[in-house]
Amino acid sequence: MEAMPCHNQQLGPAGGPRPQDEPQPAAAAAGPGGGCGGSRLIRFAEPGGGGSSSGSPSPDSSSNGLLPEALRAAPAGGPPQLGAQLKLLPMNDQIRELQTIIRDKTASRGDFVFSADRLIRLVVEEGLNQLPYTECTVTTPTGYKYEGVKFEKGNCGVSIMRSGEAMEQGLRDCCRSIRIGKILIQSDEETQRAKVYYAKFPPDIYRRKVLLMYPILSTGNTVIEAVKVLIEHGVQPSVIILLSLFSTPHGAKSIIQEFPEITILTTEVHPVAPTHFGQKYFGTD
Repeated sequence: MEAMPCHNQQLGPAGGPRPQDEPQPAAAAAGPGGGCGGSRLIRFAEPGGGGSSSGSPSPDSSSNGLLPEALRAAPAGGPPQLGAQLKLLPMNDQIRELQTIIRDKTASRGDFVFSADRLIRLVVEEGLNQLPYTECTVTTPTGYKYEGVKFEKGNCGVSIMRSGEAMEQGLRDCCRSIRIGKILIQSDEETQRAKVYYAKFPPDIYRRKVLLMYPILSTGNTVIEAVKVLIEHGVQPSVIILLSLFSTPHGAKSIIQEFPEITILTTEVHPVAPTHFGQKYFGTD
Protein backbone atom coordinates (compact mmCIF):
# COMPACT_ATOMS: atom_id res chain seq x y z
CA MET A 1 0.00 0.00 0.00
CA GLU A 2 1.32 3.41 -0.93
CA ALA A 3 2.04 5.89 1.82
CA MET A 4 -0.28 8.88 2.05
CA PRO A 5 1.29 12.01 0.54
CA CYS A 6 2.26 15.08 2.51
CA HIS A 7 -0.57 17.61 2.43
CA ASN A 8 1.40 20.02 0.25
CA GLN A 9 2.54 17.39 -2.25
CA GLN A 10 1.16 17.96 -5.76
CA LEU A 11 -0.40 14.94 -7.44
CA GLY A 12 -1.41 14.31 -11.00
CA PRO A 13 -4.73 12.92 -12.17
CA ALA A 14 -3.72 9.31 -11.45
CA GLY A 15 -1.89 10.00 -8.20
CA GLY A 16 1.56 10.20 -9.77
CA PRO A 17 3.76 13.22 -10.42
CA ARG A 18 2.57 15.45 -13.22
CA PRO A 19 4.87 15.35 -16.26
CA GLN A 20 4.98 19.12 -16.55
CA ASP A 21 6.26 19.52 -13.00
CA GLU A 22 9.99 19.75 -12.54
CA PRO A 23 11.56 17.90 -9.60
CA GLN A 24 11.76 19.94 -6.43
CA PRO A 25 15.06 20.53 -4.67
CA ALA A 26 15.94 18.32 -1.75
CA ALA A 27 15.29 21.10 0.77
CA ALA A 28 11.74 21.51 -0.50
CA ALA A 29 10.98 17.81 -0.61
CA ALA A 30 12.39 16.86 2.76
CA GLY A 31 11.57 19.93 4.84
CA PRO A 32 13.46 20.89 7.99
CA GLY A 33 13.07 17.49 9.63
CA GLY A 34 12.51 15.15 6.70
CA GLY A 35 9.07 14.18 5.40
CA CYS A 36 6.47 16.93 5.49
CA GLY A 37 7.14 18.35 8.95
CA GLY A 38 7.36 22.13 9.13
CA SER A 39 6.30 22.59 5.50
CA ARG A 40 2.80 23.97 6.08
CA LEU A 41 3.70 27.61 6.46
CA ILE A 42 6.36 28.00 3.76
CA ARG A 43 6.41 26.35 0.36
CA PHE A 44 9.56 26.52 -1.68
CA ALA A 45 9.78 27.47 -5.32
CA GLU A 46 10.61 24.89 -7.94
CA PRO A 47 13.81 25.61 -9.89
CA GLY A 48 13.30 27.60 -13.10
CA GLY A 49 14.03 26.26 -16.53
CA GLY A 50 17.55 27.67 -16.82
CA GLY A 51 18.05 28.95 -13.30
CA SER A 52 19.80 27.62 -10.28
CA SER A 53 18.53 24.50 -8.50
CA SER A 54 19.51 25.76 -5.07
CA GLY A 55 15.84 25.89 -3.97
CA SER A 56 15.61 29.66 -3.48
CA PRO A 57 12.27 31.16 -4.57
CA SER A 58 11.98 32.79 -7.95
CA PRO A 59 11.01 36.49 -8.08
CA ASP A 60 7.42 35.68 -9.02
CA SER A 61 7.10 32.67 -6.73
CA SER A 62 4.16 34.30 -4.92
CA SER A 63 2.03 33.82 -8.03
CA ASN A 64 2.15 30.07 -7.36
CA GLY A 65 1.03 30.38 -3.74
CA LEU A 66 4.59 30.55 -2.44
CA LEU A 67 5.70 32.75 0.42
CA PRO A 68 7.91 35.53 -1.03
CA GLU A 69 11.51 35.68 0.13
CA ALA A 70 10.98 39.20 1.49
CA LEU A 71 8.36 37.85 3.89
CA ARG A 72 10.22 34.72 4.92
CA ALA A 73 13.49 36.20 6.10
CA ALA A 74 14.76 39.42 7.61
CA PRO A 75 18.30 40.80 7.57
CA ALA A 76 20.38 40.58 10.71
CA GLY A 77 19.28 43.23 13.16
CA GLY A 78 16.12 43.91 11.13
CA PRO A 79 12.48 43.39 12.05
CA PRO A 80 11.24 39.95 13.18
CA GLN A 81 10.72 37.28 10.55
CA LEU A 82 7.22 37.35 9.10
CA GLY A 83 6.97 33.76 7.94
CA ALA A 84 5.84 32.36 11.30
CA GLN A 85 2.83 34.70 11.44
CA LEU A 86 1.85 34.43 7.77
CA LYS A 87 0.28 31.05 7.09
CA LEU A 88 -0.65 29.79 3.62
CA LEU A 89 -3.12 27.02 2.92
CA PRO A 90 -1.31 24.05 1.37
CA MET A 91 -1.64 24.55 -2.38
CA ASN A 92 -3.42 21.96 -4.50
CA ASP A 93 -5.22 21.90 -7.85
CA GLN A 94 -8.62 22.46 -6.24
CA ILE A 95 -7.54 25.70 -4.55
CA ARG A 96 -5.71 26.80 -7.69
CA GLU A 97 -8.87 26.35 -9.76
CA LEU A 98 -10.95 28.37 -7.30
CA GLN A 99 -8.36 31.15 -7.36
CA THR A 100 -8.42 31.10 -11.16
CA ILE A 101 -12.21 31.43 -11.38
CA ILE A 102 -12.24 34.30 -8.87
CA ARG A 103 -9.58 36.16 -10.88
CA ASP A 104 -11.16 35.48 -14.28
CA LYS A 105 -12.97 38.59 -15.52
CA THR A 106 -15.14 36.46 -17.81
CA ALA A 107 -16.47 34.28 -14.98
CA SER A 108 -20.19 34.61 -14.37
CA ARG A 109 -21.31 35.99 -11.02
CA GLY A 110 -22.83 32.61 -10.17
CA ASP A 111 -19.54 30.80 -10.75
CA PHE A 112 -17.69 33.57 -8.92
CA VAL A 113 -19.85 33.40 -5.79
CA PHE A 114 -19.87 29.59 -5.79
CA SER A 115 -16.07 29.44 -6.04
CA ALA A 116 -15.60 32.24 -3.49
CA ASP A 117 -17.83 30.44 -0.97
CA ARG A 118 -15.86 27.23 -1.42
CA LEU A 119 -12.56 29.01 -0.92
CA ILE A 120 -13.94 30.89 2.08
CA ARG A 121 -15.00 27.60 3.64
CA LEU A 122 -11.50 26.17 3.24
CA VAL A 123 -9.94 29.24 4.86
CA VAL A 124 -12.45 29.23 7.72
CA GLU A 125 -11.86 25.53 8.40
CA GLU A 126 -8.11 26.11 8.59
CA GLY A 127 -8.69 29.19 10.74
CA LEU A 128 -10.65 27.10 13.22
CA ASN A 129 -7.78 24.64 13.19
CA GLN A 130 -5.58 27.43 14.63
CA LEU A 131 -7.80 27.75 17.71
CA PRO A 132 -7.02 25.81 20.90
CA TYR A 133 -8.62 22.46 21.62
CA THR A 134 -8.92 20.44 24.80
CA GLU A 135 -8.82 16.68 25.03
CA CYS A 136 -12.02 14.88 25.96
CA THR A 137 -13.40 11.35 26.19
CA VAL A 138 -16.79 10.33 24.82
CA THR A 139 -18.76 7.10 24.87
CA THR A 140 -19.76 5.61 21.51
CA PRO A 141 -23.18 4.00 20.87
CA THR A 142 -21.51 0.58 21.27
CA GLY A 143 -20.23 1.50 24.73
CA TYR A 144 -16.59 2.09 23.89
CA LYS A 145 -14.62 5.07 25.13
CA TYR A 146 -13.17 7.37 22.46
CA GLU A 147 -10.49 9.93 23.25
CA GLY A 148 -10.93 13.01 21.09
CA VAL A 149 -10.80 16.79 21.25
CA LYS A 150 -13.24 19.69 21.47
CA PHE A 151 -13.03 23.44 21.00
CA GLU A 152 -12.21 25.60 23.94
CA LYS A 153 -14.98 28.13 24.51
CA GLY A 154 -14.48 31.84 24.03
CA ASN A 155 -14.21 32.46 20.28
CA CYS A 156 -15.93 35.01 18.07
CA GLY A 157 -15.81 36.39 14.55
CA VAL A 158 -15.47 40.00 13.40
CA SER A 159 -16.12 40.98 9.79
CA ILE A 160 -14.79 44.15 8.20
CA MET A 161 -17.69 45.53 6.18
CA ARG A 162 -18.59 45.17 3.43
CA SER A 163 -16.49 42.48 1.74
CA GLY A 164 -15.76 40.74 5.03
CA GLU A 165 -19.47 39.98 5.38
CA ALA A 166 -19.08 37.52 2.50
CA MET A 167 -17.16 35.27 4.92
CA GLU A 168 -19.72 35.31 7.73
CA GLN A 169 -21.88 32.48 6.38
CA GLY A 170 -18.85 30.25 5.95
CA LEU A 171 -17.99 30.77 9.61
CA ARG A 172 -21.58 30.15 10.74
CA ASP A 173 -21.70 26.96 8.67
CA CYS A 174 -18.82 25.66 10.79
CA CYS A 175 -19.79 27.25 14.13
CA ARG A 176 -23.56 27.54 14.38
CA SER A 177 -23.74 29.64 17.53
CA ILE A 178 -20.62 31.78 17.14
CA ARG A 179 -21.06 35.49 17.79
CA ILE A 180 -19.96 37.87 15.04
CA GLY A 181 -19.12 41.55 15.40
CA LYS A 182 -18.77 44.13 12.63
CA ILE A 183 -16.51 47.04 11.75
CA LEU A 184 -17.15 49.57 8.99
CA ILE A 185 -14.01 51.33 7.74
CA GLN A 186 -13.89 53.60 4.71
CA SER A 187 -11.36 55.97 3.21
CA ASP A 188 -11.87 59.62 4.07
CA GLU A 189 -12.65 61.57 0.88
CA GLU A 190 -10.32 64.43 1.83
CA THR A 191 -7.37 62.69 3.46
CA GLN A 192 -7.78 59.25 1.79
CA ARG A 193 -6.94 57.70 5.16
CA ALA A 194 -8.89 54.77 6.58
CA LYS A 195 -11.55 55.97 9.01
CA VAL A 196 -13.73 53.94 11.38
CA TYR A 197 -17.44 54.70 10.96
CA TYR A 198 -19.03 51.84 12.91
CA ALA A 199 -17.98 49.11 15.32
CA LYS A 200 -20.18 46.64 17.20
CA PHE A 201 -18.70 43.71 19.15
CA PRO A 202 -19.80 41.18 21.75
CA PRO A 203 -19.49 42.93 25.14
CA ASP A 204 -16.93 40.41 26.40
CA ILE A 205 -14.78 40.40 23.27
CA TYR A 206 -11.71 41.22 25.35
CA ARG A 207 -11.93 37.67 26.75
CA ARG A 208 -12.37 35.99 23.38
CA LYS A 209 -10.16 34.81 20.55
CA VAL A 210 -11.06 36.70 17.40
CA LEU A 211 -11.36 35.47 13.82
CA LEU A 212 -11.06 38.73 11.85
CA MET A 213 -12.52 38.34 8.35
CA TYR A 214 -11.42 40.39 5.36
CA PRO A 215 -11.02 38.62 2.00
CA ILE A 216 -8.57 40.90 0.16
CA LEU A 217 -5.43 42.40 1.72
CA SER A 218 -4.15 45.06 -0.65
CA THR A 219 -2.42 47.84 1.32
CA GLY A 220 -3.27 46.47 4.76
CA ASN A 221 -4.46 49.90 5.98
CA THR A 222 -8.06 48.81 6.59
CA VAL A 223 -7.03 45.81 8.64
CA ILE A 224 -4.54 47.88 10.65
CA GLU A 225 -7.31 50.30 11.61
CA ALA A 226 -9.62 47.41 12.48
CA VAL A 227 -7.02 45.83 14.75
CA LYS A 228 -6.50 49.18 16.48
CA VAL A 229 -10.22 49.30 17.24
CA LEU A 230 -10.10 45.76 18.64
CA ILE A 231 -7.15 46.72 20.83
CA GLU A 232 -9.14 49.69 22.14
CA HIS A 233 -11.79 47.15 23.21
CA GLY A 234 -9.23 45.11 25.14
CA VAL A 235 -8.34 42.48 22.52
CA GLN A 236 -4.68 41.47 22.37
CA PRO A 237 -3.16 41.08 18.87
CA SER A 238 -1.85 37.63 19.86
CA VAL A 239 -5.43 36.25 19.96
CA ILE A 240 -6.42 37.69 16.56
CA ILE A 241 -6.40 35.39 13.52
CA LEU A 242 -6.94 37.28 10.27
CA LEU A 243 -8.78 35.17 7.68
CA SER A 244 -8.14 36.32 4.12
CA LEU A 245 -8.39 34.84 0.64
CA PHE A 246 -5.74 36.87 -1.18
CA SER A 247 -2.94 39.13 0.01
CA THR A 248 -0.25 41.28 -1.54
CA PRO A 249 3.27 41.08 -0.10
CA HIS A 250 3.01 44.74 0.91
CA GLY A 251 -0.32 44.23 2.69
CA ALA A 252 0.84 41.26 4.74
CA LYS A 253 4.15 42.91 5.59
CA SER A 254 2.49 46.15 6.69
CA ILE A 255 0.10 44.36 9.03
CA ILE A 256 2.71 42.13 10.65
CA GLN A 257 5.20 44.95 11.06
CA GLU A 258 2.50 46.97 12.84
CA PHE A 259 1.30 44.00 14.92
CA PRO A 260 4.00 41.30 15.06
CA GLU A 261 1.85 38.98 17.19
CA ILE A 262 -1.11 38.76 14.83
CA THR A 263 -1.64 35.65 12.70
CA ILE A 264 -2.59 35.97 9.01
CA LEU A 265 -4.11 33.03 7.16
CA THR A 266 -4.52 33.29 3.38
CA THR A 267 -4.44 31.17 0.22
CA GLU A 268 -2.13 33.27 -1.92
CA VAL A 269 0.42 36.08 -1.74
CA HIS A 270 0.61 37.91 -5.05
CA PRO A 271 1.51 41.49 -6.05
CA VAL A 272 -1.87 41.89 -7.77
CA ALA A 273 -4.92 41.23 -5.58
CA PRO A 274 -8.44 40.72 -7.01
CA THR A 275 -9.77 43.98 -5.60
CA HIS A 276 -13.03 43.54 -7.51
CA PHE A 277 -14.01 40.80 -5.06
CA GLY A 278 -16.56 42.69 -2.96
CA GLN A 279 -18.32 44.33 -5.88
CA LYS A 280 -18.67 41.14 -7.87
CA TYR A 281 -19.65 39.01 -4.87
CA PHE A 282 -22.51 41.35 -3.91
CA GLY A 283 -23.47 42.11 -7.53
CA THR A 284 -22.62 45.81 -7.54
CA ASP A 285 -19.87 45.70 -10.16
